[in-house]
Parts: sequence; C-alpha cells; structure tokens
Amino acid sequence: MPKLEKVVIANRGEIALRILRACQALGIRTVAVHSTADRNLKHVGLADESICIGPPAAGESYLNIPRLIAAAEITDATAIHPGYGFLSERADFAEQVEKSGFVFIGPTAEVIRLMGDKVEAIKAMKSAGVPCVPGSGGPLDEDPARNLRIADEIGYPVIIKAAGGGGGRGMRVVRDAEHLVQSIALTKSEAKAAFGNGQVYMEKFLENPRHVEIQVLADGQGHAIHLGERDCSMQRRHQKVVEEAPAPGITPAVRDEIGRVCVEACLRIGYRGAGTFEFLYEDGRFYFIEMNTRIQVEHPVTEMVTGVDLVREQLLIAGGEPLSLRQEDIVLRGHAIECRVNAEDPDSFMPSPGTITAFEAPGGPGVRVDTHIYGGYKIPPNYDSMIGKLIVHGPDRATAIARMQIALGETVIEGVKCNIPLQQRIMADTGFQAGGKNIHYLEKRMAEMKKDAGGH
Repeated sequence: MPKLEKVVIANRGEIALRILRACQALGIRTVAVHSTADRNLKHVGLADESICIGPPAAGESYLNIPRLIAAAEITDATAIHPGYGFLSERADFAEQVEKSGFVFIGPTAEVIRLMGDKVEAIKAMKSAGVPCVPGSGGPLDEDPARNLRIADEIGYPVIIKAAGGGGGRGMRVVRDAEHLVQSIALTKSEAKAAFGNGQVYMEKFLENPRHVEIQVLADGQGHAIHLGERDCSMQRRHQKVVEEAPAPGITPAVRDEIGRVCVEACLRIGYRGAGTFEFLYEDGRFYFIEMNTRIQVEHPVTEMVTGVDLVREQLLIAGGEPLSLRQEDIVLRGHAIECRVNAEDPDSFMPSPGTITAFEAPGGPGVRVDTHIYGGYKIPPNYDSMIGKLIVHGPDRATAIARMQIALGETVIEGVKCNIPLQQRIMADTGFQAGGKNIHYLEKRMAEMKKDAGGH
C-alpha cells in the first residue's frame, strides 16, 4: 500500500480542519476541496492546495463522486479522507476511490456495504457473538400471518425499521397487533421512497434505553482494540446533542466484556480503520443497533480520556502501518463531555445562517474547542447547522460538568443564533447531573421547560 503523501479532504467545516491538522502533524500534504459557498473556510486557506468542486448544493459538490476523484487526479494525491457525513459511509464511493488508484481512508467497500445494510449487519453481528435486539432476524415478507406471529414472539411494543435507513428516519413503533400490518406497509413504501430500498425488519422496541457506543480501531492485519465507551443519550429527534466518556455506571468488567466482543467482531469481518459499535443499553444489557464505519462527531471525548489521536491512527492504518497500540495501552483517565454548538434558534431549532460578527473561544484547564468559525465568517444556509464542538476533560464527571458550564459561559458567538442557552440548561439540569438518563429524557425535559416558561 502506498505511503500517504498527499490527502484529499473530502469534507468541510470542523472535521475538515481536524483532518488537516492530523495530516500536518504527520507531514502529509493536504488538498482542500470546497464548494463555491465554502471558499472562506479555515482549512481551505491552510491546506497546501485547494480546488473548487462545484456550486453550494452538496449534490453538485461534496456528494459528487467524479468531481472528488478528479480533484485527487489533478493534484496527484495518494488518498482521500471522507470525514463524517456526506460520502463517508457510501460503499460505491470507497470502491471508486480504490479503483481509481487512491487509498480510501476507512474500511473496505465490502465492509461498508455489509454494515450499511442493517439486516445483513445484524446477521453478521449475531454470528460474531455481539448481543442484538430480539427481532425478525431478516427482512419481513408479504405474509401478514407470519409477521403477526413474529411480533407475538418478540412481544409488543415492536419497531419496524428500514434496512437502508439511518439518522432516525424510516422507523415506526407498533404497540398492538391491530396496527401491525398497516404499519409494515407504510414503512416499506416510505423506505422505498427515501432510501431506494423497500426492505424492512422488526425488532423489540426498548422503552427507556440509553445510547452507549464502543469506539474501535483495527488495522485490517489481524489487530484490533477498543477504546472504551461513550454515552450519547442526550438526544433530540434522534440527533445527539451532548456526548460523554466514559458512560456513567458502566463498570470496568462490563466495559471489558462488551469491548472484547466488539474487537472479535472487527477481526471476524476484516475491519480496517476507526469504527463505532452503537448499542441501546437497558437494564444492564447491551443491544447492537448499528456500526458506523467512519470517524464520529463525538470522537474527541474518547481522545480526551484515552490520550489517543483517532484521526492520526486512521491515517497511519490507511498508510499500511500495523496498529501500534495494544489493548493494555488503553487506560481511561477522568471524564470528558462534548457539547455540539449549532447555529440555530435554541427554542425553535430553526437554522440561523449568516455572518458571525464576533467570536471568542473559551479557555482554561481541560478545555478543547473544535471549530472552523472565526469573526467575520459567513455561515452558508446549504449545510448542517453544526458550527463547532466544546469538549472538556476533568478528573471526574462533576468537575467536567463544572468546566463545561464555565466554557459555555465564556463562549461568545454574535451575529447568529446558537444553541448554547440549551446546552447551559442541560448542564444545569439535576437529572443530567445525576447521570445515566435514557434517550427520551432530553425531549421530555425540554417539553417541561417550555410548559414552565409558558406558565409564568
């Protein structure tokens, strides 16, 4: 495999800047690709070379595979890093990158395809011994009697999920037999329209789970390790808002056991690079839901508690180096929390694009800011509203929360609305401070806060 001499960063915003910094630290040259709306992004000015790949619409720029490969060809790059979002989990992109003679910084197309099909992924995980949610064990057919029988065996409530779904879309909860057949038909037609794949499957619907995920690194050469877990249960509309590591209440013994299972699964499927096993966790039990075959938004909390630079490791693995870390090298120290900072109204959640007239980042012990914004930067209306992440580390969870409260209070973003007031409410919430809350907690608390505010 060729050494990574020059990497095309096929992304934008804070993750593009994060990849650029990791490349620079390893002496790898960089190519920034950007849409016409993103000429003024920070990493574009810092990269060794930059290429405009199209108009603001993502479909004509960041999602345009031929243009990204052409950018690599024109600049004599050796590899492409997809970041997260956009094309990062598209098997056809990974395939075309490799076929064009470049290194794809991530797993093989076969593994991305396997884990992208939820039905096949669950089958693969079950055979690898990873605990899964009780379910249909495959796609549902057109036989109503069989589907009703499956639901009875699983036990209501059940959830119907699109095999090609993700990001909280293509799901329907069914609480009784009366609504099952119609719900399957509706989810199938929605899945076909949204994902081009009408296959659906059925699982037990867990009422009050937490979202706990395991970070892994594997070199595709027979070595894999886990780097502990993250709790991402503070969610709104299936989107993560706050993430932390380690997860409150997970014992070292439980961590070692679920981590070992994930490592074995990596070796079994021939995984390469950084990846995350996502689980629902309820009543002390883990249930696999999906694997993210890329770097995640919340990777910094794992970096803060382990001291491992995950993007650096991605680059080294893609360059053909065997994993330099062993499981015994991974020691979790202290506690880390990440708050996503979005340019949106903190109450209505409407995106708030526009020019940032003033920006001041927080500081102090254990504070990290991952952002691409600066005073005078114009946030385009064409992309996701996340403009950065505040990450803090402390010797324990209470200290981390206190440091996050200080960091949020110090952050100045003017000219656009942002969700810092919401993050401050979460950090001050006694339920969050107690730890271990489920994935429905935040939305319920927000509804209560709204009611209280309206009652005054």
